[in-house]
Amino acid sequence: MSAPVSNAARNDNAFAALRQFARKRRAVEVCELCSSELAPEHQHLIETAARKLVCTCDACAILFSSQTSSKFKRVPRRIRFLQRFQISEAQWDGLMIPIELAFFFRNGPSEKVSAFYPGPAGATESLLSLEAWGDIEQENLALRELEPDVEALLANRVGANRGVAAQYYIVPIDECYKLVGLIRLNWHGLSGGTEVWREVGKFFTSLKERSETVVEETNA
Repeated sequence: MSAPVSNAARNDNAFAALRQFARKRRAVEVCELCSSELAPEHQHLIETAARKLVCTCDACAILFSSQTSSKFKRVPRRIRFLQRFQISEAQWDGLMIPIELAFFFRNGPSEKVSAFYPGPAGATESLLSLEAWGDIEQENLALRELEPDVEALLANRVGANRGVAAQYYIVPIDECYKLVGLIRLNWHGLSGGTEVWREVGKFFTSLKERSETVVEETNA
């Protein structure tokens, strides 16, 4: 016959089980280079060959701030709202993007400008000609400052045909993938539904609040 378990022992066992459960439930994101615990808002590197974002702590991110030959590049934090961005409807049509939301970045090794647009399946690369890019860059000098691989032009023209002002930003590349994930998570049905576009609106409101405004970026 086993000895009776005291109330104190039962309580100790119960608290031990709760602590173990809490440890299992707590999902803590860690630095992918040194395994340090990360805050919800943290630094990113990009593995350029794989176009893969790597979550890092501040210390590890600083190590790659000036390393141009490394396979990792640090993603900057600056967001710039291009208040006077110039693009005609003909130029936009020449980019052959099927929707009114897209981001563009320069691939460092190839010097090629890539275009992606988000959807329910993730980010789709436009394989069509980007011959009009040179003309757009000529008229918007800020585009010449895009840092390859880690910064992008983010274009939001949703609602432009209803009189809603288009928005153009130079953003860290991780903001683009954050938008892609948001759309993928909230998309319902064929058109996305009202929820996804409400979340997209919140995303761009936050982006505007965190941005600095550039007013001298055109060559006009």
